[in-house]
Amino acid sequence: HHHHHHQRTCIPYKYNHTNRSEVKLFIPRPILSPKVLNKMKSCFLLQVASLISAVSSFQMPSCPSSKVTFTSMKASMAPSLFEPAQRDEQYGSNVAQYLLDLHDNKGTLNFCGGMMFQLMLSDKLHHCLSTVASGDGKQPEIFDASKPRMFHVPGYSKTGDADNIQFFHGRELRKVPGAEGGFGFVLQLSLANGDDPEGWSKEEINGYDGWEHDVQRKWRTAADYEAEGFKDFKQYFGDNAFGLNHRFYLHFDSANRMWLSAEDGCEGTPAEAGNRNPISRMFGL
Repeated sequence: HHHHHHQRTCIPYKYNHTNRSEVKLFIPRPILSPKVLNKMKSCFLLQVASLISAVSSFQMPSCPSSKVTFTSMKASMAPSLFEPAQRDEQYGSNVAQYLLDLHDNKGTLNFCGGMMFQLMLSDKLHHCLSTVASGDGKQPEIFDASKPRMFHVPGYSKTGDADNIQFFHGRELRKVPGAEGGFGFVLQLSLANGDDPEGWSKEEINGYDGWEHDVQRKWRTAADYEAEGFKDFKQYFGDNAFGLNHRFYLHFDSANRMWLSAEDGCEGTPAEAGNRNPISRMFGL
């Protein structure tokens, strides 16, 4: 049976397979700063492990699912969804509409240099953002490039609090059959403080420690989510999906790209998934 390898996004860790071997990466004398190098190294280790788990987990869900309406053939993302100048021309300051369109068009976010996550909004968050997009309510905030980490945001504290404007409740979900981008990864955002049936459980809120760079953080299985009250989790994401909750915020970088960033610093920017196979995409071929 397949075991889940609960890898932490963007954090170095050992990939232990049955032979307990370990992926070691030998890097020549750094030309880059150690900080950049560490980020590259952790991304590389992560990609190798993701590749191994992707290759070992090509399996069909045990029963057909009604909510998972993913398709493998699709038109590529519109340039206004990922190209900054065209994005600004299309959306201006209507951030809510931008997030809605990313969801509606099965837009993907490029995390950690090549891992594609499909962005999905819960029905309640989708409805809330639709109201905001039509002019009723406060737009989500995208922080400027001087705030590349969540702790740079004024008033930041280590809690699970989210307001659906500056901070969002989200989850990284893995092994979702047919998720756009080819990895089986979904980045799901839900409505905080809104009795969202797809939102964080009280256990997720009370046990939240997403500022920790720690592989010991609690991952949840599909069964865990359903037991804690997300009744339709398997119907939405499949029986084998599992995940980890994070708070997210939005910020720009110096090139005016928008990033959706987790509290632990791992982040993704809207980008086309492309239709190359995962192995060539993984290594940039």
